Amino acid sequence: MVHIDVSRARALGKPSGDLTFEYSADDALIDVPFVAFSSPVSVSLHYDVGEDGKAEVTGRVGFRLKGLCSRCMKEAEREFSGEIDALFVPNGDGGEDYAYTNGRITLDEVVRDAVAFALPSSFVCGDDCELPAFR
Repeated sequence: MVHIDVSRARALGKPSGDLTFEYSADDALIDVPFVAFSSPVSVSLHYDVGEDGKAEVTGRVGFRLKGLCSRCMKEAEREFSGEIDALFVPNGDGGEDYAYTNGRITLDEVVRDAVAFALPSSFVCGDDCELPAFR
């Protein structure tokens, strides 16, 4: 997985930057039956490291899912995207922020979380096959 070397970035006087990479997500993240990732997750990030060592990471994840429509059972493939907005704290305190140690941020957990939040609760083949509305 991709890392951000906070110590090096600060030493070089470049406390911010952009990263683009692909991530292989585990199909076990998907709760919808008969649906899987059809491509790697594309990740685009921007990071800013503060004087206190805290790093703000923002960006987007994008991915495609392929499988059977939850309503009509036709084969379908659709694109999804999600946001990343995270704060990394050196030697974290176990709060809501992500922690990092030894001057290196590992991006696995934040990317996995962004993908999980972007996953649909059901998989429909298109706008003409929406789940029926509750009355």
